[in-house]
Amino acid sequence: MSIYRPFFQNIVAATLLLALFSAPGGAEEARLDLLYGQLKGAEAQDARRIGEEIRHELRKTGSPSMDLLVKRGRDAMEAGDMRGAIGHFTALTDHAPDFAEGWHMRSVVFARAGMPGLALADLERSLGLDPRNFAAIYSLGAVLEQVEQPELAREAYQRVAAIHPHFDDISETLSRLDEDLRGSDL
Repeated sequence: MSIYRPFFQNIVAATLLLALFSAPGGAEEARLDLLYGQLKGAEAQDARRIGEEIRHELRKTGSPSMDLLVKRGRDAMEAGDMRGAIGHFTALTDHAPDFAEGWHMRSVVFARAGMPGLALADLERSLGLDPRNFAAIYSLGAVLEQVEQPELAREAYQRVAAIHPHFDDISETLSRLDEDLRGSDL
């Protein structure tokens, strides 16, 4: 029986290490679930704060080198250097393909650079990884408007409103789009 004791100790140690390294992801997901639950019924001021907490959580790469790529990509985008921003965010998506926000950030640059097809492809990837990301869904609506698909854009914006009813100008955006759609029916 004592022959098996070291074997079982190794299994227990491996299981504990696995649980230890798996816990942050589980804890982060549980925190996001809690925040999304709070967001749905929150008053406007609280909803904005909770929404920012969610966005803060979604921006965490878990890696200093990936954080640097995010910073450089954002800096390039703010400076109007779309080619540089695309390069940094492409490096980010290459090295962290499961980081949904990386795909979302690159899609924003593609949209601003007048490349809506590439923006839509990145949004598909981002939302496949994180279908609750209301900012990415909003970006999807904006790109769909850019490619003159107002009905589909409206569906995206409605989905944003269902997740985060107080996100940015979602009510005004839906009202404007409804007026545009009614006007096009005439």
